[in-house]
Amino acid sequence: MHGWFTRRVLETGRLPLFCFFIAFLATFLFIRFSVRMIRRQVKWWPGNVTPGGLHIHHAVFGIVFMMIGGLAGLAAPDNPVGIPSACAAIFGLGAALVLDEFALILHLDDVYWSNAGRLSVDAIFVATGVTGLLILGVTPDITGDVHGAAKGTSHAGAVIGVALTLAVNLGLAAISLLKGKVWTGLFGLFLPVILIVGAIRIGRPASPWARKFYKNKPKKVAKARRREIRYRRRFVRIKDRMQDALAGRPDAEVALAVAEQHVQLEFERAEPPTHSS
Repeated sequence: MHGWFTRRVLETGRLPLFCFFIAFLATFLFIRFSVRMIRRQVKWWPGNVTPGGLHIHHAVFGIVFMMIGGLAGLAAPDNPVGIPSACAAIFGLGAALVLDEFALILHLDDVYWSNAGRLSVDAIFVATGVTGLLILGVTPDITGDVHGAAKGTSHAGAVIGVALTLAVNLGLAAISLLKGKVWTGLFGLFLPVILIVGAIRIGRPASPWARKFYKNKPKKVAKARRREIRYRRRFVRIKDRMQDALAGRPDAEVALAVAEQHVQLEFERAEPPTHSS
């Protein structure tokens, strides 16, 4: 373990990123434990911060920590590795507090313990996955082999090749996202072959792509719905159970019922318009 840490983190200069990651995870786990204790009204656990009756959400504290960590990191000297690492940890602490209430910020409503609040945990999972890949040295590969392209070609040819590769990969990522495949679009930036699969396969029935291009194609809609039933429902069930165990179950909702409701809603939104005779 020590050898891996030295090779992958210290020698590669990723200590600030590692400190961000640890602070991010620790803060998320702590804040979720805290809100679950508050939800259960445990007497020995401090409650919400409500000066004068005003409930201050922890995203507010997160923004403050992000500002402190970000500004301190920009103002700190580059040489001492300890200062940038400490600033990164403070920034990670704030980022976790903000993303834990991402759904609340998006909806401008207190949806923390509703089904819509699951989006916050999704955001945490995405941030954790991307940061973990960066720590392991897996960086976005959307420009192809730049050094290989430069060998045996002119500088202008290499630049054009890299520009075309970048345009194609970003275009495939955009198509994947429009087809409702968020995870495919994000992680495909690290492994471009995933983008090809995501762009070729049929879009999800309620995605912007389906609403735009499948309007008059009932066979496409039917195929998308069948895939949603066969694959997406299982994924949603597993994901929701994991989220419920880690972050707490939404109010008055059962994970299985939530998953089926979610899928059914997407099917209804994807129904082709009916034409009156």
